[in-house]
Amino acid sequence: MKQFNSAILFIALIFCALSTEQSYAQLLDLPRASQQASVSQTVGISKVYIHYSRPSVNGREVWGKLVPYGMNNLGFGTSTEAPWRAGANENTVIKFTHDVTVEGQPLKAGKYGLHMMINEDGRVTVIFSKNSTAWGSFFYDPSEDALRVDVNSMSGPHVEQLTYEFVDVTAKSATAVLKWEKKQIPFKIEFDVADIVLTDIRKKLQDQPGFTRQTWEQAANFSLNNNGDLNEALTWIEGTIAGQFFSQPNFNNINIKAQILAKLDRKDEAVTTLEGFIPQATILEVHQIGRTFIGMGMTDKALEVFKINAENHEDTWPVHYGMARGYSAKGDYHKALTHLRKALENAPNPASKGRVQANIDKLERGEDIN
Repeated sequence: MKQFNSAILFIALIFCALSTEQSYAQLLDLPRASQQASVSQTVGISKVYIHYSRPSVNGREVWGKLVPYGMNNLGFGTSTEAPWRAGANENTVIKFTHDVTVEGQPLKAGKYGLHMMINEDGRVTVIFSKNSTAWGSFFYDPSEDALRVDVNSMSGPHVEQLTYEFVDVTAKSATAVLKWEKKQIPFKIEFDVADIVLTDIRKKLQDQPGFTRQTWEQAANFSLNNNGDLNEALTWIEGTIAGQFFSQPNFNNINIKAQILAKLDRKDEAVTTLEGFIPQATILEVHQIGRTFIGMGMTDKALEVFKINAENHEDTWPVHYGMARGYSAKGDYHKALTHLRKALENAPNPASKGRVQANIDKLERGEDIN
């Protein structure tokens, strides 16, 4: 009996040792042949992330061989017709923080498995699967597709390791490009930046950021310049001038209010708003009020304001610059040049002198400086 117990103990110890070795082996962090990588791009306040593994060409024939054309049975998993996993190892994953359009087609915010069906003629179907956690394309199921878009691949310089990049980045869009071997596969991503930002603004104005006047000024200004709801923007800016959020009238909120009123085709109110601030405005603020009137297409009113500045602050920077802008807006380039040459003499620094000289050059070519 004693020998039996000893044998049982010995077997148990061997089993524990083997189990311990196995658990340690599973915990080892070893380098991969295809290294993992991540790339991201901000568009507006939205972000796109791509997480993938980077196989190398390594002298192999890639397209049609290593990456077969069309849909294929990979001989493993549950998928009998699988696309390429657009990378190596695990699923290539793409994430959008806000709703987006890809090649003009809508796609909800979220995480997607990114797959591609490569065609011999250069066309590529880019597939966004709701299943972002499966391994590669072995378990691909077309019923889980959130979106498919067709794009054309392009030829490019050799890229040894598969790479994703973002190119042609604008204020509203970016193009993601897969580059590998001598093929490039681009797909354009666009966000409704104005709507996303304004939705975010409305939420934040109800929280701590809404406790400051400057936040509401910024919100109204963004809406003004990005085709937002102007009546909503007017409410926001009026709150900063009187009534709430530690309100007080200043040049910034008065100027924003006037521009909103002008866009609402309430120009008489816009004029009254700006003119009412002139007595307390600085030289530079009066100058900017004149420029605001030019932006509204009210050139007579703009020149009138520039003249008030010139009378109150004779030969002081930037009154001659303002007079030049006023006369240029009226088409009187001769008088505009006279004032610009005086502005050049009293410009306060080399940068200002450079801008004035550039405008002199424009007027001499017969171009408006506004």
